[in-house]
Amino acid sequence: MTINFGYSQAQSYTTSFELYNKTFNLSLDSSVILRDSVELNEQYIQRSYAKVNDSKYQPILDTLIAYKNEHELNDWLYYQLIRKTAEAISPKKDNYERYTFYKWFLMVKSGYDARLTIANNRIIFYVYNNEDISDIPFIMFKNKKYMCLNYHDYEHANLNEVPPYDMIGIPEAKKAFSYKVTRMPDFKPENYKDKKIAFSYKHRAYHFNVRLNPDVEAVFKNYPGVDFESYFNIPLTKETYGSLIPLLKKNVAGMGQKKGIDYLMKFTRYAFLYQNDEDNFGKEKRLSPEETLFSNYSDCDDRVALFFYLVKEIYNVPMIALLYPTHITMAVQFDKPVGDPIVYNGKIYNICEPTPQKEELSLGKMSSAMKMLKYQIVYSYQPTKL
Repeated sequence: MTINFGYSQAQSYTTSFELYNKTFNLSLDSSVILRDSVELNEQYIQRSYAKVNDSKYQPILDTLIAYKNEHELNDWLYYQLIRKTAEAISPKKDNYERYTFYKWFLMVKSGYDARLTIANNRIIFYVYNNEDISDIPFIMFKNKKYMCLNYHDYEHANLNEVPPYDMIGIPEAKKAFSYKVTRMPDFKPENYKDKKIAFSYKHRAYHFNVRLNPDVEAVFKNYPGVDFESYFNIPLTKETYGSLIPLLKKNVAGMGQKKGIDYLMKFTRYAFLYQNDEDNFGKEKRLSPEETLFSNYSDCDDRVALFFYLVKEIYNVPMIALLYPTHITMAVQFDKPVGDPIVYNGKIYNICEPTPQKEELSLGKMSSAMKMLKYQIVYSYQPTKL
């Protein structure tokens, strides 16, 4: 990130940084800048809050909220804007504690119930969240769940053991933070790269030139494991969507529902190389549909999310996600059932396996290894009737 500073005689700073598809400009009054030596205690945070609260911070906040509203940023994307703003005010590498303070200050002034606490000589940053989030530390405080927003900065610390007291917040900040991403930001078209994707279906080769942006990976760098409804509904960016979905629609036009969904299943299964997350990333990591298109390797979670997105965009039919102990797959409700039936809420669904298996599975067929295992329906998609 490139940050540019200017200084005027009016004791104000101008700073700019690149954000998504534009240069973001901020005017910072010098009264906002903290210059005292950092002390890792509650008193320092309270003094810093009092100073910045009495400063001319409102134009910064107004600019942030106006941008959020104009571009319809979900909370997670708005938090990325706050992170960059805090970096512009007080760079992370120069003073991590001060940088974290500014993130917290901007979050609470934006209305979010965010908290700071000091534990084991660390400043730890939490935000109230009422969603089903996994794989990141959280604590319960006054019967509310607070997720840790800076856990990735303390890689080897057990933040689940942080005592839930001395949580510093402000009374008027009450809003819950959401990790749902229902709209991707617009990126600069010139930052997209072309990726060639190919697979064969019914003895015919299909080729795609998909436009992908590496900045998407940065958006989801520290994104947690959200519930399956939130995960499956992360969309593509406009540029990527326009380079893939219209061509897929053209390719399946005239195929009929079953053959068209079979085509999408085989595309998801065979157009990408398989590798489990432990070998690929060294840990469990779910990729968004766009990340799966960009990545060299993907596993069952990633392919199910991509397959769901493609079927939803092109056919918009009911689907259910089946979670096994070590696998996840998708079943679709067809106009006429095919293969092994899965009955859920009185409706018949059929397995569409988008991940390579030891055996070749046709539409509606379940892996023999899965037939004897129990599964859980973790998401049911029912299209909204217009």
